[in-house]
Amino acid sequence: MKQINTLGLLSSTLLLSGTAMAQHSPTPAFDGKIGKTLADTREAFPARNPQAPEGAPNVVWILIDDIGYGATTAFGGLIETPNFERLANNGLRYTNFHSTAFSAPTRAALLTGRNSHSVHFGFFSEHSFGAPGYDGYLPFEKATIAEILRENGYNTFAIGKYHLTRPDETSQAGPFNRWPTGRGFDHYFGYIPNSGMDDSWHSTLYRDTQREPEDPQGRISTELFANEAIRYIADQKTAAPDKPFFLYFAPGAVHYPHQASKEWIDKYRGQFDSGWDKYRETVLQRQLEQGIVPAGTKLAPQNPGVKPWDELTANEKKLFTRQMELYAGFVSQTDYEVGRLIDFIEQTGQLDNTLIVLSIGDNGAEGSGRELGRFLPRDVKEDAKAQIVDDELKKLDLLGTEYSFAHYPDGWAAATNTPFRFYKGYPNYEGGTQNPLIVFYPKKIKDKGGIRRQYSFVSDILPTTVELAGARVPTVINGYPQEPVEGVSLAYTIEPESKNAPERHTVQYYEMTGAYAIYHDGWKASFPHDSYGYRLRGEPEPAEWHLYHLREDINEITDLAVQYPEKVKELAELFEAEAWKYNVYPLKDQWKNARRFVFDGRKQLVFYLESRSYAEALGFQFVNAPSYTITAETEIPASGAEGVLLSFGNASSGISFYVKNKKLAFAYNAAGKQTEVRSDRNIPQGKVVFKAEVEGEKNKTVTLFINDEKVVARDIETPLAIMTPLPWTVIQAGRNFGSPVSTAYKSPFTFTGNLRKVTVDTR
Repeated sequence: MKQINTLGLLSSTLLLSGTAMAQHSPTPAFDGKIGKTLADTREAFPARNPQAPEGAPNVVWILIDDIGYGATTAFGGLIETPNFERLANNGLRYTNFHSTAFSAPTRAALLTGRNSHSVHFGFFSEHSFGAPGYDGYLPFEKATIAEILRENGYNTFAIGKYHLTRPDETSQAGPFNRWPTGRGFDHYFGYIPNSGMDDSWHSTLYRDTQREPEDPQGRISTELFANEAIRYIADQKTAAPDKPFFLYFAPGAVHYPHQASKEWIDKYRGQFDSGWDKYRETVLQRQLEQGIVPAGTKLAPQNPGVKPWDELTANEKKLFTRQMELYAGFVSQTDYEVGRLIDFIEQTGQLDNTLIVLSIGDNGAEGSGRELGRFLPRDVKEDAKAQIVDDELKKLDLLGTEYSFAHYPDGWAAATNTPFRFYKGYPNYEGGTQNPLIVFYPKKIKDKGGIRRQYSFVSDILPTTVELAGARVPTVINGYPQEPVEGVSLAYTIEPESKNAPERHTVQYYEMTGAYAIYHDGWKASFPHDSYGYRLRGEPEPAEWHLYHLREDINEITDLAVQYPEKVKELAELFEAEAWKYNVYPLKDQWKNARRFVFDGRKQLVFYLESRSYAEALGFQFVNAPSYTITAETEIPASGAEGVLLSFGNASSGISFYVKNKKLAFAYNAAGKQTEVRSDRNIPQGKVVFKAEVEGEKNKTVTLFINDEKVVARDIETPLAIMTPLPWTVIQAGRNFGSPVSTAYKSPFTFTGNLRKVTVDTR
């Protein structure tokens, strides 16, 4: 593959573990003259910091989360995205662009321009494994685009979802060198940097490396992210109008849970009543008319497990339609916030000289029933299914609010993935890996609204950006010798006459959770062994390679493996070579819950009111603990006190130990089913120790103590497995930020007495 130019920049930077890396700025030789007096001295101020080339463009990368190829109107879908269309109609649509099938690996490849296994992100860092392709340590020898552009004179900023820091390095103990600000970004505003998802109404946000207070106005996170991006650009252009900036805008939308403002949801009322089968037919026709897919493209067979719309019950149709209306509202609201960002850049007069790269998806649409907290898992029996649907219908008005953590069924995921088969998590199918890509750069793009069909991969975005910006990749960054960029620049496709130029990225492997495939020059062979997808779906596990000619069969309808066994053998050998080259081995179809968290192995945790909340990935996972004790040491004034002593979770699930109306209470929220254990005795004044003992493997017994005297005990008959706090769930002393675990109080319900500390002991 063609490598982009490099520029040697030697560095004397000390490699201090745990410190954010600064811009390379060695002290230059003094070229003035020193005399005994000022009159005899000639001043000199030699340049110390890198300067961007004259006229260098601003760069904005926008990454949308968990969205199908056929979702947005920009690529033939039915969800209105006028701002995405604006970029596409004034830029270029790339219709053959690919990701890795999962979030963190895609982001690792995007930000570094290398293959995900090559930069140690073969999967998520919280499922790390002690091998170079899977340990979750993003190498400094493979710089991020932010590190590269900062060394080319850019300001750099990251917004939203990062997802590339190991969970055991995201506490306030650090180290912080693999946080965004340690990997080349001047500033960061977004989720805790290991998080792959969050509650949009109550996001756990960080500014640089410090926890950000909750938004007092209760705005949705996508709006907060757009506000922050605009503020950053305004500040930067006020201070240095001629200095270019790089903005990585990855808002986390539209990942589960689907949440949006009511007016955006209502905008789509009734628009999906015809169901997902009709949606697929309509969108494919639109894609054919717009030239998004080649003439003659047919609908692939429906994915296994998806019922025809006409076979659903009336209640199922009502519920599933509203879930799709919610999702569409979420997408359109996100498009609106992206539009505000674009409008502001135009307001500054900088839009013509701004390179915007928009990836509509970090993987394919997400099917349900495969991950924690998804609606209506596939193993639910039919008699129970109707009751679940009825229960969900009773909460229909809550969809999209802070009290809802909705998803949609596989039928809508399959529909929004038109024309491709399967979903996110399937690296062996185009439905898991193919995403719409838009490149917008008015200064350079003359073929406005043009379509490019050359194969491309997410690692190509970095070298494309570097080339179009006139930048170079230093051979040394912060003292680390740089290894080659592995992606291929798409700059060769920009000019109108290059519309049909031969593709340059001709070989690309895929691997995720044991499933793997290889692309070479229009052909794709896949061996879809996959514990993550197939076994959970109850489908037979394939035992043979499959072969598709994607230039004639983009959605993999016709398997040619039997017809061309030599081609299968050739591609299988090519995958073997690529796998060894890029750290793909050993294949991981079983992860054995290999998590790495701050509190791993500790039997006792101590929290203080003064400490920040800790994300669930950092804290004690109550859902996995058979028994534990929570002890709160307090001082109650004569006027009394109330509030949360310790909380874990939110309105979806969790626990809360609190005082209200002079009574001690413990709330157990299992998937929205709440059980409250309360004492009859009033709490005393002075120094008081409150304790809750929770015991039991499945069902629980909760016993409450005041100053070691038992005041109440109660059995909770809800199985532990039902209590499933979401991955961003936080554990916090003295308050309950976010939606309340218990309906008995309103968040944050901060404790008003003196809370010395809260201790959690596990058994």
